[in-house]
Amino acid sequence: MKVLIIEDSESLRRSLRVGLSNLGFTVDDTGDGSEGLTMALSGDYSLLVLDLMLPSVDGISILKAIRRTEKDIRVLILSARDLTEDKVEGLLNGADDYLTKPFSFEELHVRLLCLMNRGSLNIKNSKIDHGPFSLDIHFKQLKCGGFDVKLTPNEYKIIECLFSNQGKVLSSEKLSEYLAGQYDAVAKNSIEAHLSTARKKVKSLGFELPIQTKRGFGYFVEQN
Repeated sequence: MKVLIIEDSESLRRSLRVGLSNLGFTVDDTGDGSEGLTMALSGDYSLLVLDLMLPSVDGISILKAIRRTEKDIRVLILSARDLTEDKVEGLLNGADDYLTKPFSFEELHVRLLCLMNRGSLNIKNSKIDHGPFSLDIHFKQLKCGGFDVKLTPNEYKIIECLFSNQGKVLSSEKLSEYLAGQYDAVAKNSIEAHLSTARKKVKSLGFELPIQTKRGFGYFVEQN
């Protein structure tokens, strides 16, 4: 999945690029509105993270230009402008979602997942299904065979990250960054402990959690 980030803050842009790349996205970025518009119109992007206050060309102008084309690109406005009229203007001009700064990376990731799934059969409840398992992103809930699995926040985050990247091996470092952010860390043995506890909870319901280990590389869920 290709993502374009148009954001004039270099530090935020770098943080988003690293975070989304570690989650399996292909990311391009720029801090200039004119260059961003050219990239959006010429590139094959599925998602656009768009700031409003940009040099050269502002975010709303970029949005209008994209919507005048037939490009099917989902746009998430990411802006410090938090007034209702700013949000209304963005949405009326074709944005699919609007997130105000400051924000949590986890929320941005979930919103992008929802935009990715928009129009598909499982967006109705924002669910990721895998065999007897159903992960509800909106309600942060895992079910197996119709039973709720009572997970801690970290257990849930690990499962959400792996279920969202089915068919990809994710290292413990990538899972750590997803749990704690770019500038913090969660020890590998802590991730193992969270997974072990989650496995036991699922096994008590008569199921096996479909998370496998590729020794020396990380963890994965086979493509459903």
